[in-house]
Amino acid sequence: MASIFRRMFKVAESNAHAAMDSLEDPIKMTEQGIRDLKKNLQAAMVSLAQVKSLAIRMQKETSDHKKRAADYERKAMLILKKMEAGEMEAGEAERLATAALEKKEEEVQQTATANTDHQTQQRMADQLQAKVEDLKRQISTYENEAITLKARARTASSMRKINQQLAGADASGTVAMLEKMKQKVQEEESLAEAYDQLADVGGDIDEDIDKALAAPSSSAGADSLAELKKKMGIATA
Repeated sequence: MASIFRRMFKVAESNAHAAMDSLEDPIKMTEQGIRDLKKNLQAAMVSLAQVKSLAIRMQKETSDHKKRAADYERKAMLILKKMEAGEMEAGEAERLATAALEKKEEEVQQTATANTDHQTQQRMADQLQAKVEDLKRQISTYENEAITLKARARTASSMRKINQQLAGADASGTVAMLEKMKQKVQEEESLAEAYDQLADVGGDIDEDIDKALAAPSSSAGADSLAELKKKMGIATA
């Protein structure tokens, strides 16, 4: 049974090499292989039940033959006791006791035959049981590995798509657009500053005259001298 699974995976492996660009194909084939293995396990369980049933029946037959052999011996002894007690004629008693012992021997032989058949059937059941348990373990292992590989395949596929997107991105074009935006912003800022400067030029002529008259005529040195005199307490002329 395990060899069937290995052949399935060999086919899946060859097909996977033929379709390297798609991880879904080998994943689906692996999952199908596991489903097929489970069907094989179910069939093996049915066969195991049948073999065990035969072994149980043969064991019962062995026990029945053994009991009948003991029963025939018991009957022969009862007949001989009746003969000894004078309840039966010696000739008739010996004839029936002999017949009972012959039946006993037949049952003893059938007991041995049935016991041999039972042991053979039991060995087959034990061997099949071991194979079924091994197949169960293999299926469990394959299922766990399939789950892990499926997760890894999805991760690898996502990484491949991201890498493809990054590799296909037009970095130079993006940088060029950013430079254009930068220049545009700088132009807007410069234009705003120019309009701000123009706002201070070309005002009302009367305002310009008043500003000129309001400006102090003394020099900076004279102002400093007056301030120092005030600080020293010297009267200003």
